[in-house]
Amino acid sequence: MKDHKGVIYWLLAGCALIFTMVIVGGITRLTHSGLSMSDYNLITGTIPPMNEAEWQAAFELYQQYPEFQKINFNFTLEDFKQIYFWEWIHRVIGRLIGVVFIIPFLYFLVRKQLSKATIRKCLVLLFLGGFQGFLGWYMVKSGLVDRPDVSHYRLAMHLTTAFITFAYTLWVALDLIFPDKKPIDRSMRKLIRWGLALLLVQIVWGAFVAGLDAGWIHNHWPKMSDGKWIHETVTIEQDPVWKNFVEGKSGVQFVHRYMAYAVVGIIIAIWLKGKKRVMTTFQSRGLNVLLGLVFIQFVLGVLTLLMQVPVWLGVLHQVFAFLLLAAMTFSLHRYSK
Repeated sequence: MKDHKGVIYWLLAGCALIFTMVIVGGITRLTHSGLSMSDYNLITGTIPPMNEAEWQAAFELYQQYPEFQKINFNFTLEDFKQIYFWEWIHRVIGRLIGVVFIIPFLYFLVRKQLSKATIRKCLVLLFLGGFQGFLGWYMVKSGLVDRPDVSHYRLAMHLTTAFITFAYTLWVALDLIFPDKKPIDRSMRKLIRWGLALLLVQIVWGAFVAGLDAGWIHNHWPKMSDGKWIHETVTIEQDPVWKNFVEGKSGVQFVHRYMAYAVVGIIIAIWLKGKKRVMTTFQSRGLNVLLGLVFIQFVLGVLTLLMQVPVWLGVLHQVFAFLLLAAMTFSLHRYSK
């Protein structure tokens, strides 16, 4: 670990920045700020409007698009400044992540502090980062045409790629933190892989819920409404029926709320199976944290639903999804390497 200390700190700093970006992205989404910047300028877009004339020009550009014309037509310049801030800071952090990754990567490359295996992994990270930036632009573009809201499919791609980029960055750092090989518990590794896959699917449907504003309906628990475990609208919003579960608000919420039980169930199964085995200290800690986080996340999900998605609680729910993915990634790594 000592030989790679600088590289490890660099990768963990990248994890922290991605984590920060996802938090700001959640605030941007929940405050409906994502369409406030209608153009994309890689360099000049880093500097916000600096005087009243520039603010007025940015506001006039915003007025040309559907969100202002159909929803925020009563916005003043001061209202616009508030939503502009969150989208601007979100994009600035994205650019900062690119700088923080590329410049140290070139430095470590020139200093020959990266093994061939680490270089290959870093190139994958470089691709994921660039792809994430593209998906951000692709997502925003979908809300600038007719419908004043971004495609929930594109939102899910953008958010899920951020989660995957974080998990892979953490994995590369863990490879350097724990370089020693040890026997692999293949049975535990397989179960945790299934848990990770299920968690990622749940994250996708969480993005669908966010993109369709599906958290503002059926604000009851444990049933979807008074006396009903499955609301009648779950299967009748879209035609054919399967579209309800990817495009209908009720259907998407139905999948997300009941898949949460499956995520809790498989993590309990992972924890119980691990406790029957001889574990290292890090394996034990990883599984204990994983179990604690999934219960906190479940409670946050219920409260977010019951309270009709207040911004602070929606963001907290997303933060703990991130922490849960980190714990799952750590546990998988400790049972894989």
